[in-house]
Amino acid sequence: MAPMHEPARQAPQPSADQTRRFVHTVTQAEHGQRIDAALALMLDGYSRVFLRKVVQDGGARVDGVRVKPSFRLQTGQQIEVDLPPPPDDGPRPEAIPLNFLYEDEHLVAVDKPPGMVVHPAKGNWSGTLASALAHHFAQLSDVGGPTRPGIIHRLDRDTSGVILVAKTNRIHLAMSEMFEQRRVQKEYFAIALGNLELDSDIIRMPIGPHPYQRDKMAIRRDHPQSREAETQYQVDERFDGITTVRVFPRTGRTHQIRVHLDHIGAPVLCDRLYAGHSQITRGELFRRIARRQPPESQDDQVVLDRHALHARRLTFVHPVTQRELTIESPLPADMQCVLDILRARDAAGPKRT
Repeated sequence: MAPMHEPARQAPQPSADQTRRFVHTVTQAEHGQRIDAALALMLDGYSRVFLRKVVQDGGARVDGVRVKPSFRLQTGQQIEVDLPPPPDDGPRPEAIPLNFLYEDEHLVAVDKPPGMVVHPAKGNWSGTLASALAHHFAQLSDVGGPTRPGIIHRLDRDTSGVILVAKTNRIHLAMSEMFEQRRVQKEYFAIALGNLELDSDIIRMPIGPHPYQRDKMAIRRDHPQSREAETQYQVDERFDGITTVRVFPRTGRTHQIRVHLDHIGAPVLCDRLYAGHSQITRGELFRRIARRQPPESQDDQVVLDRHALHARRLTFVHPVTQRELTIESPLPADMQCVLDILRARDAAGPKRT
């Protein structure tokens, strides 16, 4: 089925001087409410979806501390929220090419390239997947709010691979429930630093906000905002100091795979937040895996400039047809280039498990 199109619409252009501060003391009637739900009742003209995003992005503080949307309020606490203007329309359509892996009258699966932000946010008002979708389709679900047309789940900016989009609200709600109930099987492929001791294992460690760095997550066993997280992995190939792994997250926490692999001593290659570097050259890659220093070790060509994590496969039962679907995304060129170098330089030959 060919994608539909619609004329371009104008997206809102928020600016810093339009932001306003909202201050409120929690009443007894509001005690125990989630902050995103409470704010939606307090503030006219702002949807709960929009306010949840504001809180998620760090725009809300309770007694001076940034909180998450699920934070439960207590009587007497002081809320401060920095409110950008609410969007009055969806994202501006942009003629950005997309690779469609699957499409029917209900669902679309997109092969998201690395570097593409999923939906508009501060600092990323254009070039997003949402803007591309607004160009390719005349109608998508609006369950996620005007800035997230059809988008059922998300991937980090630098994670490539399969992402699902709903054309109708019915499908959006059904698929969201399936994700929540863990009835969608997710498989990722990662290139990790380190030599994993086990060929396969399950990592069960709770994840919460990092104690010092706002943009990071961490293993937090006793933090009130921590949530259980479970990741299964299976080693695919072993090289000297680098391992490729198939990863099967059973929960969907922020940065889950990246945090869990880092926790077991195998951070994702080129992960700026958790591996401490954001790119690698051909020469640096040779130096990591070669016991001697070949001529190629001086090559300063950058072969990867984002974290080596790819959403390879989704398997689920279609909510309407009741048929099992498996949607796959091929490994992108940058990660394939790294693999080619690893395999070529591994004198003993990769050991596949």
